[in-house]
Amino acid sequence: MSSNPKQENGCQVAEIDAAFSLNQIPSNNEKLTGHHARRKAPCRDTILWDSEVPGFGIRMRTSGAKSWIVKFSDRAQRRFVTLGQPPAMDVRKARAEARKLVAAAQTVGLPCAVGKASGEGLTFAKAAAELLPSLARQWKPSTVKTNSSYLRRTLIPFFGDMPMATIQRTDVARWRDSLAAKGGTFNRAVPVLSILMQEAEAFGYRQHASNPCRGIARYKRRKMERFLSMAEYRGLGHVLQEVEEEMPQAVALLRLLIATGGRVGEIASLRWEWVKEARIFLPDSKTGAKVIYLNAPARTMLERLGADSRQGLVFPSPYNPNKPIKIWSDWQKIRQRAGLGDLRLHDLRHSFASLAIRQGISLTIISRLLGHALPETTERYAHLADDSISEAADRVCSVLAQGLGVAA
Repeated sequence: MSSNPKQENGCQVAEIDAAFSLNQIPSNNEKLTGHHARRKAPCRDTILWDSEVPGFGIRMRTSGAKSWIVKFSDRAQRRFVTLGQPPAMDVRKARAEARKLVAAAQTVGLPCAVGKASGEGLTFAKAAAELLPSLARQWKPSTVKTNSSYLRRTLIPFFGDMPMATIQRTDVARWRDSLAAKGGTFNRAVPVLSILMQEAEAFGYRQHASNPCRGIARYKRRKMERFLSMAEYRGLGHVLQEVEEEMPQAVALLRLLIATGGRVGEIASLRWEWVKEARIFLPDSKTGAKVIYLNAPARTMLERLGADSRQGLVFPSPYNPNKPIKIWSDWQKIRQRAGLGDLRLHDLRHSFASLAIRQGISLTIISRLLGHALPETTERYAHLADDSISEAADRVCSVLAQGLGVAA
C-alpha cells in the first residue's frame, strides 16, 4: 500500500492500515475542529490528521463511527492510542490529551533528576483519579465497574498516599503479603495496578519501564473445574422438569445454557433481535462480537418462548421488563434439590465442552462453539481429549486382541 497521502478538503488523508505505520508522523495544513467530527461517513475508512499536534487525528469509518486518535514513538516502542469518541469528547480535550501523550513520549529516556517528573508530589490516589477516565474509554462498562471496585477497595487503601513516581517493587511485594489470606483478590487486582502504572509512564508520571508489578508472582489457586457426568445430567434434567411450573423462566434459561454452552451473562441478557434462525448474533460479549450456534433443542426452546412476543429481552425480569432476570436464588434451590451443591452456573459451560470432546469433536470446533478468542483458552480441555483418545485406543486394542485370540 502506498504511504503517499491524498488530500481531501485541505486535510491529509491516509488509509487505516497506513496510519498504523509509525515511522513518520504525517503533517497537515489544516487544524482539526468540531466540524470534522460532524462530517458524514466517508466512502472508505479514513484518518484526518491535525496540523497543530503531530500525530493527532480523527479516525472516520464507513459505518459512521469516529474516534480521536494519537500516534507517537516513545523511543522504546511505537504506540497508537484511541483517546475517545466525539461528541462525548470534544476536539479541544482530545487535542490536549494528545499533546500530553506526545510530550511525555519525547522525554522518555532522557536524563532527569529524581522527583522532577511531571508527576512530582502526585499521590497514587490522585494519579489514579486522573488516569482512570483515560483507561475507562478502552474498557467495557462491566470492566470499568469491576476495576474501579478493586481500585477503591484494595489499591487505594494501601497505595493511596504513596507518591506515584516512587512506588517500587518492594511496595507491591508488601501489598501482596498483606493479602496472603485473600490470594484471589490479589491475583485479580494486580493487573489493574499494572495497567495504571503503564498509563502513568505514558503520562510522564513515572520513569519509562519502571512498572513495579513486573515479575511479581501471583498466588497459586486451585482451578475451579467441574464437569457433569451423564448421571448428573439426568438428575438435573429430572429436577428441571419438576420445578418448571414453579420457576419457568429460570428453567428455560438453564436449559438454554446447557444446550449452547453460553456464558450466563450472554444468555440472561439475550434480546430477540439478536436471534436469527439457527444463530444468535451477540453484538458484544466477553471476547467481543460472537455467534452462538443453536441446536434443535435450543431452537425449539426459543420458539416456545417467542410464541407470544419476540421483542426486547428473551428473559426479562418480572419486576422490570427492561432488565434481565436474575436466577441465582432459583439456581441455589435447583442445584441443592439435584444434589449438586458444588456446581456453579459456569460449570454448565465446562460440561458442554467436556461432552463435546467425549463425542470426538475437535478442540478447534469447540473453540468456535464456545466463542473463545484465544486458542489457549480451549487448551484447558486438552487432557479430556487425551482421555477420549486413550479410551478409543483401548477399544481398538480389545477388538484386535479378540481377533488374534490373545488376552487384551
